[in-house]
Amino acid sequence: MSAAQAPAGGIRFEHVSVRYGGTTVLDDFDLSVEPGEVMALLGPSGSGKTTALRAVAGFVRPSAGRVHLAGREVTDLPPHRRGLGMVVQQYALFPHLRVRDNVAFGLRARRVARPEAAERVAEALELVGMGDFADRYPRELSGGQQQRVALARALAIRPGVLLLDEPLSALDARLRSGMLAELARLHREFPRMSILYVTHDQIEALTLADRIAVLDRARLQECGTPRALYSRPRTAFTASFVGEANLLPVEVADGDGSAVFAGQPVRVAGGTVAGAATLLVRPHQLRLGAKGGPEAARGPNAL
Repeated sequence: MSAAQAPAGGIRFEHVSVRYGGTTVLDDFDLSVEPGEVMALLGPSGSGKTTALRAVAGFVRPSAGRVHLAGREVTDLPPHRRGLGMVVQQYALFPHLRVRDNVAFGLRARRVARPEAAERVAEALELVGMGDFADRYPRELSGGQQQRVALARALAIRPGVLLLDEPLSALDARLRSGMLAELARLHREFPRMSILYVTHDQIEALTLADRIAVLDRARLQECGTPRALYSRPRTAFTASFVGEANLLPVEVADGDGSAVFAGQPVRVAGGTVAGAATLLVRPHQLRLGAKGGPEAARGPNAL
């Protein structure tokens, strides 16, 4: 399955809101995912990240705003006409179908000719390392193997957009680590495919994503590269949710990199506005100093 055979991706949320009665579960969500980009939606339970993914898939109708895929507006299209692949945490394999028939399901729904469908199924299974398991039933597979089959089924239709909804949450730590590496490898195989990856696990997001969108209480809080969100977050919520963080109240003197915490001078990143601020200190930035001269390591940031 060559990368050239997969269409270019791209996702655009245009001020999307989703409401159920009087409850807003996604509020004015505005975000673009470029073709070939891995975007992680990261946030606590109830933050709106799965709702955003389901709005792309077509399972949720926005109360306001528009959704675009690969440059076309799809807000009113049903799921089966959006041409995307999706893997959920339960895998949703048909227990009565063999592996090859599970992988072929989407192709048959699209009326792909039988010879071409058989070729695509074989290619997809080989791509995820499950070529020798085509005749087994899901009950005869481990959790990690079932996850690979679900991924093969999504890839067999050659989508421009791949949606992953907590796909590793049911796996143990060792399998999760291995599948993260596998997903990174697969993305290199399809450099034009956009991936929208929903997770509450910051390690998964930091490991796999090109950019991370942080959500909380139905709103987008911040979006940036893993390095930027870890090193220079703009909000206390992002600082505490992306990596381990110590948040300390300080008084910044004049923006030249000097501040005071509990009566002691500390150095902060230059350019911080003078006044009350919150100092972010990552655990690896801390150093022990001589009595009378404690200070944070070089590089903490005032939010």
